[in-house]
Amino acid sequence: MVLKATLLSCFALIGLLAGPADAQETKPQDPKAAEAPQAGTVMLTIFFKHDQSRPLDQLNAQLTQQKFYETFPPKDVEIVSWYVMMGIGQVVTLRFPAERLREINRAVERTAWGPYRTEFYPTYDYKPTAVAERSKLK
Repeated sequence: MVLKATLLSCFALIGLLAGPADAQETKPQDPKAAEAPQAGTVMLTIFFKHDQSRPLDQLNAQLTQQKFYETFPPKDVEIVSWYVMMGIGQVVTLRFPAERLREINRAVERTAWGPYRTEFYPTYDYKPTAVAERSKLK
């Protein structure tokens, strides 16, 4: 747990030191654009773990009451992916200017807590590197 908090703090600090960048839209991006993120942006993966002690209808009603889908993600934050992980909940990866980290955290705190327990992970796109490494082997 301490390691996770330390890593998150380090990545947040690195992102802040990288400087600001223009905000990304929430529209899906061209896959090639995802391979070249703008300077000063960070990616964050959030696990929204369902409260399995309550039925889904109750969870959805609470999310609606708390205005989750109206608030999360904040305007102009890019959704890189949003998947349902059966038995866990939802896994969302966002890309955004580093200085907006607090805003994203607050959106989650205000609207997701209750129906979900949350975990946050700094994320980066390794696919271009993995593809390049595999190409070298051929």
